[in-house]
Parts: sequence; structure tokens; C-alpha cells
Amino acid sequence: VTCYFLCENIALTYTTASNVGIITTLAPIFTAVLSIFFLRAEVPPKRFYVGCLFAIIGVGLISFNGKFVLSLNPIGDLLAMLACLFWACYSILTKKSSNYGYNIILLTRRFFFYGLILMLPFLSSFDFEWGLSRFTKPVNILNILFLGIGASAICFVSWNYAVKLVGAVKISIYLYLVPILTIITAVVILNEPFTWVAAIGTLFTLCGVLLSESKARISRK
Repeated sequence: VTCYFLCENIALTYTTASNVGIITTLAPIFTAVLSIFFLRAEVPPKRFYVGCLFAIIGVGLISFNGKFVLSLNPIGDLLAMLACLFWACYSILTKKSSNYGYNIILLTRRFFFYGLILMLPFLSSFDFEWGLSRFTKPVNILNILFLGIGASAICFVSWNYAVKLVGAVKISIYLYLVPILTIITAVVILNEPFTWVAAIGTLFTLCGVLLSESKARISRK
């Protein structure tokens, strides 16, 4: 958890959000490869990887939204790739731990507790200030509650339950739906335009997910 969040957030300071968005689509592939070695899962069929390729193209179209600018940064892009690898490791460890009968909520709490402890020493490396006065503003408190309870606790517990029930590889495919949900939310709440490029990207992503899942004999390990 610590390595994933550190790598992803530091990557965003070195490279573009679009680059990070594209690179993180490698997470399902990393998960599939690691599951073969550490969970003794069967090798996914070719359609799984073809579906991933379609989904990656779709996510790319959604991320760049017709404004493609090639901007490579070795440090940022490498950190984003490492974040994918750490996320894959997290999913594998979650599945392996759940196989031993550990309670998912307790498991998630331990992951985050130790992750937070390990992250504290890195605060001095960033431009961090306590600024306790900012917590007097209701909007800041609501933001913290949303990030802590909604975007972290509920989401990670749900993800860990899904990994336990469905499997790390199969559930990782649905990460490709995140950009689609993001753009739908942006259109509905922020009134952002839904361009034809985003529409094509959405179609590619959905086709990729369906292709990867259709009659796929991916082990639940």
C-alpha cells in the first residue's frame, strides 16, 4: 500500500496524468503474470490479452480525449509502472491471505495501518505542513472524510472482498471501467463535454472488458 501510493503520487509530479492513466492499465496484465507464479493460476487465454489491448487503447483515447501530446518522462513513467506492479502485488497478497481464512475487514485495516506507519517517515521528504487551522473549514473536513471513508475504507474493503470472491485476475479487468465512470461523472456533475473521441474510447474499453471476460477460463486463485 505504501509503495503503491508513493510511486503513483510521485509519478504525477514528474509526468502527465494522461501518461499515468495509460501506464496503470498494465495492472491487470501484471496481476495475471504474477498470479501464474504465486497463486499457481492457469495461464489466461489469448483473448484475455487481446481484450486488455482493446481496453488500453480505449483508456488512451479517453485519457487524451483527442489532445494527444507525446510527452515521455523516464522517471515519472517508470514510477507509474512500479505503482502498477505494487498494485498487482497487493491484489495477489490479498487473494493469498483470504485463502487462509482471514477476515477481509481486519485484513484491510492491517494493510492500511502498517501502510500509514511506513508512510510517515516520508513526510519530511515532501513539502508537508501540519497547518491545523485548515481543519476549521467544513469543506476540508468533508473532503478528508470522503477520502478516508469513501475513497479509501469502503473502496478497498469492497475491492478485497471482490478479489476473495472472484479472483485477483478477473477482478483486475474491471479497473478499465474506472476512466469510463470518471468521464460519466465529469459529464453529469461538471458539465464537461462528451466528445466523439471519448465515445470511441468508451466503446473500445467496453469491448475489451467483454472480450477478456467472455467465456474466459481464468482461475479464481
